[in-house]
Amino acid sequence: MTVNRASARYEGFGKEGKGSITTRSGVLDKQPYGFGTRFEGQPGTNPEELIAAAHAACFTMALSFGLARAGYGGGSIETTAAVTLDQVEGGFEISSSALTLTARVPGISAGDFAAIAKEAEMTCPVSKLLDCEITLEHSLEN
Repeated sequence: MTVNRASARYEGFGKEGKGSITTRSGVLDKQPYGFGTRFEGQPGTNPEELIAAAHAACFTMALSFGLARAGYGGGSIETTAAVTLDQVEGGFEISSSALTLTARVPGISAGDFAAIAKEAEMTCPVSKLLDCEITLEHSLEN
């Protein structure tokens, strides 16, 4: 079992409050977040951006291992995740995570690539965690 930790601190409340996020690894160290970074484009991060980063990273690693298991090597994978936060009755919800994948995998057919990518999407732990629509668009470069 692997346990990872992060912490968040918020000073003040509501729109006037300011927060910071820190990860055990130190990759994030008192990274600012708050209403302005979440809804007004101010510098800093927000929970949805962090979820998008986690989903892109997790899916990409799952795909990498799936391709290796299938005997492929020497290529590259790049994934972008776009996580959508919608206002709904009673608050907000994450409604979707759209994965966009570009890969270079020498010797793979388009069909095999699509099947391995779909399996990675369904088995990635972050995909399993998200209770929202997940879509995957992919392109294979020569």
